[in-house]
Amino acid sequence: MKLTNARIVGDDASALVDVTLTEGRISAIEPHRHAADAAGDTAAERDFADHESVDLDGRWIMPGLWDQHVHSSMWAQQSQRIDLSHTTSATEVAVTLATSVLPQSEGIIVGQGFRDALWPDQPTRALLDSAVSDIAVVLVSGDLHSCWLNSLALERFGFYDHPTGFLREEEAFAVGSALSRVEPEVLDEWIHNGAREAASRGVVGIVDLEMTWEFENWQRRMLHGFDLFRVRVGVYPRFLERAISEGLATGQRLAPLLEVGPFKIITDGSLNTRTAYCVESYPGEAENRGVLNIPTDELVEWIRTASDAGLSPAVHAIGDDANTLALDAFEAVGCRGRIEHAQLLSATDLPRFAALGIGASVQPEHAMDDRDVADALWPGRNDRTIALRALLDAGAELLMGSDAPVAPLDPWAAIASAVSRSRDGREPWHPEQCITVAEALQASVQSSIAVGEVADIVVTRKNPLDCSGDELRSMRVDATILDGRFTHNEL
Repeated sequence: MKLTNARIVGDDASALVDVTLTEGRISAIEPHRHAADAAGDTAAERDFADHESVDLDGRWIMPGLWDQHVHSSMWAQQSQRIDLSHTTSATEVAVTLATSVLPQSEGIIVGQGFRDALWPDQPTRALLDSAVSDIAVVLVSGDLHSCWLNSLALERFGFYDHPTGFLREEEAFAVGSALSRVEPEVLDEWIHNGAREAASRGVVGIVDLEMTWEFENWQRRMLHGFDLFRVRVGVYPRFLERAISEGLATGQRLAPLLEVGPFKIITDGSLNTRTAYCVESYPGEAENRGVLNIPTDELVEWIRTASDAGLSPAVHAIGDDANTLALDAFEAVGCRGRIEHAQLLSATDLPRFAALGIGASVQPEHAMDDRDVADALWPGRNDRTIALRALLDAGAELLMGSDAPVAPLDPWAAIASAVSRSRDGREPWHPEQCITVAEALQASVQSSIAVGEVADIVVTRKNPLDCSGDELRSMRVDATILDGRFTHNEL
């Protein structure tokens, strides 16, 4: 394929080029030459004849976009669940359930997206029972770190004696994993539908950090024709021994579009669930600094075991103390890796990312989702929340993603939030942490537009470098090319 009459994002806007794609790679980039101009030039005529030519009519091209943090099954299932993201109290959730026609599958109702940190009332099993008592109900929080169950659901999942019905961290993860056990052909269809939408936003790859063993699932999908983006699959602690026994190592290719991803370990909770492990206590909760899921000495051993086996560690850390301890563990082992979220950071830890070779896998949309909660729960510290500018200035590598379904699997939303720190017409939140469009794009790609690079390309009508935050959020993608072929095409 030859893409003609194109402009490369970051290059001279007046420079039109022709880009030749051969066997999934960029094989040539040349000054634009119309087919008519090649008349009489035998070599040029043969070149045009040998390649399907697509005239981009001056559109802009850039490398394909990656989402560095996705939970694939939960993301795919989100569209099948009751949306509770609009609710502002436990009572409103109960009223919504009591007055709506609720979809159910296999004797269970599932909702998702509530954020209870600022609710004026408490979620209880009795309140949920008052809304729905004749069928099991599981409501998953927007941050995935908690879930709210009625009595029938508590019995179904083995927590019948739980006093409140509101589960956090490991208990919530156990319920979430159980909910993900959908019939393979059904889940595959949901993932395929979501992937088509992702391709229409320029996505060419994801890092899948689903909490289950996903290698066989992705191999099955790809054997059945899935070819919409690349997938790097993460490994959790309970599967580490299996991964090592099977000789898996980060970066290992298992299929043309499938690779082994990082070793993922969760050290603390989340802001909305008030379990992110922090230096200071949460307001009004003198004894609560959050939850440390993995003691530091144990974390060191997990990281060492994974790193020695060739699995690059990716450590979930949201609170400032959790991030310090994660960096301490990396330093003790002496290996490179990444920290997932890095949401609240101590100033003294900023330079440690670059010094230790630790990437900051960040989700800029969380700055917009969590701004009010951070103002309330991290007062006096929220200037250190999702501190992208400070991280870059300290030399850290940013890797941007969504944590889908916590935020939409849409890199343009992440880019817009990183650049503007604003959404829905609100004033920018800590604008001193804004980064440039070029920096946000760099944190969202894994290749470049250069000869020899993989032919993963996004085509847009606008130059992203000239766009505002709102324009970036609504960016139209005219085409997405993966491995030299279209996965989305509106040219």
